[in-house]
Amino acid sequence: MIDDELWSAIGDPTRRRMLDLLLAGGGGTATSLSDQLPVTRQAVAKHLGVLDRAGLVHSTPSGRERRYTVDEERLTHAINQLTDVTNAWDRRLQRIKRIAEAIEQAERKLQ
Repeated sequence: MIDDELWSAIGDPTRRRMLDLLLAGGGGTATSLSDQLPVTRQAVAKHLGVLDRAGLVHSTPSGRERRYTVDEERLTHAINQLTDVTNAWDRRLQRIKRIAEAIEQAERKLQ
């Protein structure tokens, strides 16, 4: 079953970039992320809130800010869901291909 909140969070390119930065840096704060992104610190904080509600990041106090890290188990869950969707579409496309080939073969026999 697809987790809509998870995919809504991952669907935004800024949030995907934030996840990449957090993974590469082993975590970060809204300030450190905003230094690497073309958005304000406030916008980063809102994006982090979405990622947090989706369970993709966790935060811990770090001085006057919060330090965010990626929940790798939740990210693995997302990867597994994406793999399932990919496999399902591959099967559908193979069925469509077989149907198209059968139609093409039947048409050749009629000519």
